[in-house]
Amino acid sequence: MDVRFALALAAALALSPQIPSRSLSRDASTRGGFSAGILLADTEDKDAPQPDTQLQPVSRLLLVRDVSGEFAKAVTGIPGGKKGFRVAAGKPINAQTLRDALRLQGQAAGPGDTVQITNVDFRAHEIVVDINGGPRKHFHLRDHLQVGAGAGSGPIDAPPAPTHPNEGLGATLILDYHGPVPDMSPDQLKHDLSAMLDFSKEHSASKSWIDTLPPQFQQGIKDHHAVLGMDRETVIAAMGRPDKKVRERSDTGVETEDWIFGTPPEKTTFVTFVGDTVIRIQEFN
Repeated sequence: MDVRFALALAAALALSPQIPSRSLSRDASTRGGFSAGILLADTEDKDAPQPDTQLQPVSRLLLVRDVSGEFAKAVTGIPGGKKGFRVAAGKPINAQTLRDALRLQGQAAGPGDTVQITNVDFRAHEIVVDINGGPRKHFHLRDHLQVGAGAGSGPIDAPPAPTHPNEGLGATLILDYHGPVPDMSPDQLKHDLSAMLDFSKEHSASKSWIDTLPPQFQQGIKDHHAVLGMDRETVIAAMGRPDKKVRERSDTGVETEDWIFGTPPEKTTFVTFVGDTVIRIQEFN
């Protein structure tokens, strides 16, 4: 009875316009010779992104650590402008679009100029890369302070003139993947930027810096763990940016700052700084 039912089901499916004929398969190991497992596998949407192909947290950390801070040569003119210049990942630059952007937004760097990656950020379908500090100016509290001596008195010491002449003259490149950002290595990200930037003739700034660190710090970066004595920059290289920061002051007046990685009930790591130095590391599972 089971064999007859399986054959009848296979015949009905073969006649159905909804199911492609290649979905029907024979498997000597299945009862009645009909493989439902292969049918289901073949009818799945193969274009749907699989979870393990999307950008992973560890990969994000490596991209920030190994690409941010790197130097490159500009292959073309790089437009300025606060909105950034959008690049379709894996496709050639549209020459007319680039010319229009350079004309309307100005040029942040010319062909052959040495530029530096100063920030790497992530969106659902995009990777955003700042060059030479990006195109936006930053707020500097000290540029806006005035010191007075009581009510009604004028300023005693006027603040110095702003000293950030090159700020806001950088650029932003927006790599558009037209879908979820795939998992990738730092070299693959550099390849995706190669239409605009050439990294091949520049020394790796991050590798040179890591090579100057004490051996225990180098090992911590390799293992993605903080180590006592690290500073903030080294912790970011090892673990990425924290999910949360908390400042506290002890009864004796010592100010500490906790960097919190992870969210309970998942594994959570507290890295505690006094000044710029790690003094305590706590992990909670």
